[in-house]
Amino acid sequence: MTRAVIFDCDGVLVDTEQISNTVLAGLLTQAGLVTTFEDCMRDYRGRSIASVLALAVQRNGAPLPEDLADRYYADVEAVFARELEAVPGVVDALDRIALPSCVASSGPHHKMAVTLRRTGLWERFEGRIFSASEVEHGKPAPDLFLHAARAMGFEPASTAVVEDSLPGIEAARAAGMRALAFARHTAAGELAAAGGEPFSDMADLPGLLAA
Repeated sequence: MTRAVIFDCDGVLVDTEQISNTVLAGLLTQAGLVTTFEDCMRDYRGRSIASVLALAVQRNGAPLPEDLADRYYADVEAVFARELEAVPGVVDALDRIALPSCVASSGPHHKMAVTLRRTGLWERFEGRIFSASEVEHGKPAPDLFLHAARAMGFEPASTAVVEDSLPGIEAARAAGMRALAFARHTAAGELAAAGGEPFSDMADLPGLLAA
């Protein structure tokens, strides 16, 4: 039985993926590593910026600008503050979920402060928000979800993670947690192959958690 739930932030609570990956593709291309939006969605989504840049440096075969991460956050947060919205249907879903919950994201706290406040979700999770910056290894390692569970007093075996990326699903399964896979930006078959339970409508989430 599921007794607690950990929510990813980007792509699950807040509709950041279009903005974030468009900005990232532009910055990497400007730095000399030609990258498309589709490349970012496929290869970098769900990872911390440190992990993203490590992969990008490998592909580039040379260092990237030292300020690229700072420029990325400055650019995306400026757009978020103007136009970001919650993921469709997630507010109604949250209203119907009574389980103890928290947020655990690859993004840093300053980014979540912008996105969750802009979408009106900050008050729901304030004091229960965890970042990959707090652990040694980001997704797909299990460190972040295990850290959040320890802090919240959740037992991994009875905890569900709501994720939308392959690294997130892999991290949840590695942590010994149930992985509910929101199949909006990744094919349901790919998420299922990684150990996730795919769903495509946030209206279905409360029922899945109660099952």
